[in-house]
This record gives sequence, structure tokens and C-alpha cells, in this order.
Amino acid sequence: MTATQGQPVDGDDAGRPAGGDASARGPLDGDDAPQGRPAPQGEGSQGGGTQGGGTQGDGGRTDTVAAVVRRWQAVRPELDTGPVEIIGRVNRCAALLQQAEDAPLRRAGLSRAEFDLLGALRRTGHELTPGELARETFSSGTAVTKRVRQLTERGLVERRGDTRDRRVAHLSLSEAGRTLIDGVLPEQLAYESAVLAALDADRQDELAGLLSELLSGLEEHTRALRI
Repeated sequence: MTATQGQPVDGDDAGRPAGGDASARGPLDGDDAPQGRPAPQGEGSQGGGTQGGGTQGDGGRTDTVAAVVRRWQAVRPELDTGPVEIIGRVNRCAALLQQAEDAPLRRAGLSRAEFDLLGALRRTGHELTPGELARETFSSGTAVTKRVRQLTERGLVERRGDTRDRRVAHLSLSEAGRTLIDGVLPEQLAYESAVLAALDADRQDELAGLLSELLSGLEEHTRALRI
């Protein structure tokens, strides 16, 4: 749903995946979009294993990242391609979700970043400064300033100047903004549930737990780098 606190990402590229193999990253254009390219015939038998504790075989996986891994194993069999099995798939899923453009949000005239900003103001239930919004939505200050200006012009966000410091603004939802976010949130949750329908409830819970562990580790590593 919304971004998680951590190191800011600039502009509307917040959430654009990075890292992993380029072939797994996307978004891709034209015929390479959501369906991806099938692996060439016979490719599954090439480079069946990896060294250094990597994944042995492909477990019968047929997604686009499996093809990427098999190609790397064929040309560089000495490398451990295990990280691509995870990071490549996380990146590819993020790219395909971006390509879907969040249909309910599009109908409401909102980008995902704007939805995250309105959602942050709604769930906190009080005014936030632009800096607090940047941290809450995992965005850069510049990106938040741009979005706040656009949403203010649309009458969805209200600004209140600080009586002690003119440089500080306090932001809140307007009545129109609250009505919009309350209306689109159930539709967006239903849409995201449909996207995840390939996994049953138990597997979704398991995946959420694994991703939580990974995210916590990444956030701790990022904080350590900033110290």
C-alpha cells in the first residue's frame, strides 16, 4: 500500500525497482511487457546448479527471472546466482505492478505517490510538515513539495503557515481530500487483493513475514550506513 520509512527516493521514481539483473528489472516495452519472454527451448538443462551455496536447479520455475538465471548459469556457471532468484523477482513484481498503474487510483485521477501522500495525512489524523510527509511516504523533500503543490491546487490538501516560523508549513487533508481517500481506499484494497489472489491466505501471510524480515534488515543496514 504505502511506502515504508527509510532512505528517500527522488521524484516520481520512488518505488522504481533497482538492482538485480537488468533483464529481470523492467518495466519493459512492447512485446516484453507483462508476459515477458519465454525461455529458449532446452535452456532449462543448461547450467543446472550454482556454486557458493546458490540455488541448485530451478525448481521447475517458469517465470521470466528463471530464464534469466538459467542464462547466467550457462555463461558463468561458477557464479552464485541465488540473489537474482529473490531480488530479481521482487524487482520484476514491482515493475509489473507499476505497469498495471493501479486501476482504481487512475480512475480517481491519482498517482500512487499522490495516493500515498493523501493516505499518510488520513491515517495519522493530524497535520504533518513536508519533512514529516517525506519520511512517512519514503520520498524526497523535493518530490513531496511538488506533490503537495499539485494536490493543494486541486483542493485536496490544505496548508497552514507556522506562526513562529514562516518557512514551516503544516499540511492537512481538505474535506474533498478526505472524501476522495475514503472513497478510493476500499476499491484499491480490493484491487490489490485480486492481484494477490494467486496465493492463498496462508501463503500471503508467509510471504508478508519473509518480506518483513528482509525489509527490516535492509532498513537497519541503511540506517547504519548513515551513522
